Amino acid sequence: MEVIAIQKSTLDGMKNELKELLEMTENATRKYTPIFKEEKWLDNQEVCLMMNITKRTLQTYKDKGLLPYSKLNRKNYYKCSDVQALLEAGLPYRTIENGFIDE
Repeated sequence: MEVIAIQKSTLDGMKNELKELLEMTENATRKYTPIFKEEKWLDNQEVCLMMNITKRTLQTYKDKGLLPYSKLNRKNYYKCSDVQALLEAGLPYRTIENGFIDE
């Protein structure tokens, strides 16, 4: 085990900088909090389970613009209301006219 000794003033300075960083982070995320509280967001796996489809079919929905999504840190998220609307529309992957075939 390695022990490192620092001056109290240095430690206090580090604490203050961390507090400022925390405040900056909270301020930056505060404006986005209402967006996520108003709407439930789902990831790929949750959408596939909810719609009973494969990841490939989900990709086709995205490619054809049938299901809007947002990307955050290389991960896709979908509004639950958009998924529900697609389900209520009648599962477009079941129709050959839309270029989809039954899985």
